[in-house]
Amino acid sequence: MIRKVMVSVAVLASALLGHAAVADENAVNVLYAGSLVNLMERSVGPAFEKETGLHFQGYAAGSNKIANEIKGKLRRGDVFISASPKVNTGLMGAANGDHVAWYVAFAESPLMIGYNPRSKFAADFKTKRWDKVLQEPGIRIGRTDPKLDPKGAFTVEMVIKAADLYHQPDLVEKTLGAAENPDQVLPEETLVGRLQSGQLDAGFFYSTETSDLKIPSIRPAPELQAKASYTLTILDDAPNSPGATRFVDFLLSAKGRELLKEHGVDVIKPAITGNAQAMPPSLQAVIDATQ
Repeated sequence: MIRKVMVSVAVLASALLGHAAVADENAVNVLYAGSLVNLMERSVGPAFEKETGLHFQGYAAGSNKIANEIKGKLRRGDVFISASPKVNTGLMGAANGDHVAWYVAFAESPLMIGYNPRSKFAADFKTKRWDKVLQEPGIRIGRTDPKLDPKGAFTVEMVIKAADLYHQPDLVEKTLGAAENPDQVLPEETLVGRLQSGQLDAGFFYSTETSDLKIPSIRPAPELQAKASYTLTILDDAPNSPGATRFVDFLLSAKGRELLKEHGVDVIKPAITGNAQAMPPSLQAVIDATQ
């Protein structure tokens, strides 16, 4: 009896594993920076599915948060798209788990101050410098965690620079408060929704978010310029390497790059960092075609 039960369990386990393997072959799990939610879920993902017949599975969060989850073996994926090259560096080499052997920088997006057009402070953004408006009593500001998301770190850095540029030593304290101020710091994937719903008056966003979603925005002075530098890689332990290759090939193809431009992303000449020999040959061919 026990033998029959064990055989039955083994057969069931084998069937389940076989089903999972088939499912993996038909799905590509893409872990990406939360600022790309609209682009990935409404544009790139559906277009990729239509072109390849594969299923796009996306997970959005702050780039550092995703990297920490990968490093801590809390999350697996096929493709990782970060908003900062530094995040990839933390996943390279034996000391960091050998999760990433190479990455490609392929797009950029400047940091902006976006505001809700229905906010009582909206008119002020049209007539006053942005730092003055952010100091007004009662204004609700949103930003991401500087420890979990490059955009959050860029925000703090930019306001620090503005304090010096505009000779306002207390600007950071008056606009941001503590680096991890709980009244302002929110998950990247929810920040846009909070602004659009009226829970926030203003926030710090990349141009791809403000342009894509028609959010009124202010571009800081050139001296304060900060921007996302989007990179992509296929994770070394990707469950579906062939599917991952087809996704990155698609994203860097002429069609993929056109979708990026349509969503307000500044497409740049792809630049490879790391072991280029470990890249799929097809991806190298796609990159060569963009040169």
